[in-house]
This record gives sequence, structure tokens and C-alpha cells, in this order.
Amino acid sequence: MSLYVGNLSYDVTQETLNSVFAEYGSVKQVTLPTDRETGRVRGFAFVEMGTDAEETAAIEALDGAEWMGRNLKVNKAKPREDRDSFGGNQRNYGGRNRY
Repeated sequence: MSLYVGNLSYDVTQETLNSVFAEYGSVKQVTLPTDRETGRVRGFAFVEMGTDAEETAAIEALDGAEWMGRNLKVNKAKPREDRDSFGGNQRNYGGRNRY
């Protein structure tokens, strides 16, 4: 399981996130999504810790804490939803092309 970390500064790096979460246990992986077009950090990340106890300690300590001028949102990440290749709700209009 991993943690969702939201409301991050756009100046955050994988290294800075790793160092903050390492205070609460072993960090297996940090994923910091970036915008496809601009390459800029999107303001959230996923952090995978070694054990559930380490994740719980990180959540209790960091959820709502101020870091880099922002109040962090830290909780268990929800499983990723499967989306179709078009992303979003697609309706079948009776087999006809709408346009």
C-alpha cells in the first residue's frame, strides 16, 4: 500500500519528500507525477513505505502539517480506477458516430 500526499509545493522534489518521510521509517518509493505538457510537478505524490506501522506514523505526524508553506494532506492512497482509453465517461450512442 502507498500513501497519497497532497497540497504539495510545486518546488518539491523526490529527494526532499524522501527525506521527510524517512523520519518515520523506510521509504521504498516516491512517485511525483508531472504535467505532460509543462513538465511541472502536479502538486501531489505517492510514497510507499516499508510497513503499515510506518505509514500510520507518517500519516499521524504529517497530515495537516505545514511544509514548504503548504498544509499537507497525507492519507492511504485509494486503488487506481481503470479508465477507458478516452478517459472519462463514454456513452454508446446506439452504435452511431455522434459527429
